[in-house]
Amino acid sequence: MKLLEERILSEGTVAPGGIIKVDCFLNHRLDVALLNEIGAEFGRLFASDGVNKILTVEASGIGIACIAAQYFKTPDGGIPPVVFAKKSQSLNLSQDVWTSRVKSYTHGNENIIRVSKKYLGEGDRVLIIDDFLAAGNASLGLLDIIDKSGAVCAGVGICVEKGFQPGGRMLLDRGVKLRSLAIVQLDENGGIYFDHREE
Repeated sequence: MKLLEERILSEGTVAPGGIIKVDCFLNHRLDVALLNEIGAEFGRLFASDGVNKILTVEASGIGIACIAAQYFKTPDGGIPPVVFAKKSQSLNLSQDVWTSRVKSYTHGNENIIRVSKKYLGEGDRVLIIDDFLAAGNASLGLLDIIDKSGAVCAGVGICVEKGFQPGGRMLLDRGVKLRSLAIVQLDENGGIYFDHREE
């Protein structure tokens, strides 16, 4: 997606360890106009996949998923609900949950992510949406929850994929329909350039 690539080049930075920082518009301070364009693009890319539910993990994917949901229609003409996996057990979350263990590349810790069994199950065609794909752990954890629930994964939509890390290849090797709007590579000087994958 050219618009997103341009924003990454103009406003993104690279931190040690191959961390791509785009918090000024994507995952801390949110540029809603840009997210609207991102949502429309996900709607186009997955228009024929029968999506009736969108799944993400807290926290950075929630805003993106909510805006993207407006570009999908359920069979009854409604907007698909967004479900987000929680990283901690809380008093308002049922004990009857689907769970998976996820290691965070960015934070270097492991979380148990949880989705109430009330909100995901057989008959659901689920689109995973997230801001970043690096090692692939969050997406694999969400896929694990989808599998446990009996739902079907319609695809994975990613804003920024780090092409120099294995997450994208892992998902493709599993036969997942993966659509990444910007696939970032780093040159020998740490400069950003982009790969493109055939749809």
